[in-house]
Amino acid sequence: MATAPKPEILAAFEAAKGFMPVDEGLALYTAALDAGRLGLPLLEVGTYCGRSAILLADAAREAGVTALTVDHHRGSEEQQPGWDYHDPETVDPELGLMDTLPTFRRTLHRAGLEEHVVALVGRSPQIAKIWNSPLGLVFVDGGHTDEHANADYEGWAPHVAEGGLLVIHDVFPDPEDEFTGQAPYRVYLRALAGGAFTEVSASGSLRVLRRTGAGI
Repeated sequence: MATAPKPEILAAFEAAKGFMPVDEGLALYTAALDAGRLGLPLLEVGTYCGRSAILLADAAREAGVTALTVDHHRGSEEQQPGWDYHDPETVDPELGLMDTLPTFRRTLHRAGLEEHVVALVGRSPQIAKIWNSPLGLVFVDGGHTDEHANADYEGWAPHVAEGGLLVIHDVFPDPEDEFTGQAPYRVYLRALAGGAFTEVSASGSLRVLRRTGAGI
């Protein structure tokens, strides 16, 4: 059963820009609390404006660990001008490019969670290449092309500690149900087929897998 955060945290989550529904957010929060018991950082790939980061940060605060966010803050493919998920308010008027970093920082400030988050600003594969520490949880919610989703998996899944969790968002088994491509679903299948991860739970399009072995 999903665990609910304090009312003020849930209210901040619901008020933040983003696309994650409440039921999936509660499932993520429950997973983050579980993973936090390992005493290792919790990391998300794909931050946008910080909606899910609120829940990870609050879970990290409860566990006495740090939440890490990885994002270049220029927006994923489906968030660019001309796409259904584009928000003109996220465009830097001087550069004409998306920049979600200021909104993300305001989101954390309003939720009172700034001190519990370290924001890693850059491309996920570049940061993953220089990362060398185990993680209690990796939440994959970045680009939805096969190239980007696979790169996120290959870069970060190996860092999930034994007993830690890999959480994948936007897993749509039925092509008619998906809205940004089935790359996350294919990554989910890949993770299970590799033998390193076992499924723990499913809530909407959110899948929670536990690392139980090698094989990534």
